[in-house]
Amino acid sequence: MKSRIQVVVGLGNPGAKYEQTRHNAGFWLLDRLAVSASACFKTENKFHGLTAAIEMAGHRCRLLKPSTYMNRSGQSVVSNLQYYKIPLEQMLVVHDDIDLEPGCIRLKRDGGHGGHNGLRDIIAALGGRDFYRLRIGVGHPGSRDQVVDYVLCKPSVSEYGEISAAIDQALPLVPEMLQGNFERVMQDLHSQ
Repeated sequence: MKSRIQVVVGLGNPGAKYEQTRHNAGFWLLDRLAVSASACFKTENKFHGLTAAIEMAGHRCRLLKPSTYMNRSGQSVVSNLQYYKIPLEQMLVVHDDIDLEPGCIRLKRDGGHGGHNGLRDIIAALGGRDFYRLRIGVGHPGSRDQVVDYVLCKPSVSEYGEISAAIDQALPLVPEMLQGNFERVMQDLHSQ
């Protein structure tokens, strides 16, 4: 039986200072997803974040944007999964990925954190890594020493256009992901 997604977590940092930075690509996708589903985020203190509920293709799903800052994302995710009794494999985490070029978007299940502090904290807090990830390419600065400053800066206008186009490409596939049609989504995304 296919595992349906019960919660989609978008990673980012709260506040106007970080709103347009590469690290907030997960927030960008969730914001657009909420708008497309006519949903509004509200603050949920017990989940340390902003939440919304959407319905797509006859499937109800929760959206979560942690307000704990990237390095503490696990606190928000754990509280949400425990409260709703959601197993790991029914969670999709949307995040920026420096190993992918701007405009590239990929879906995968399981794996390490790849140096991403949000994923690192979620994996540590949950004690497992068997969940889906939608990776939004933001490009690499070229040097490992520049990564922190790079992800906490705004992309160029052209890079933002490519990232935005990738998000546009992924949004129509969200209902398929929510229903557990991951192979079909991977074929669509990875063939582009």
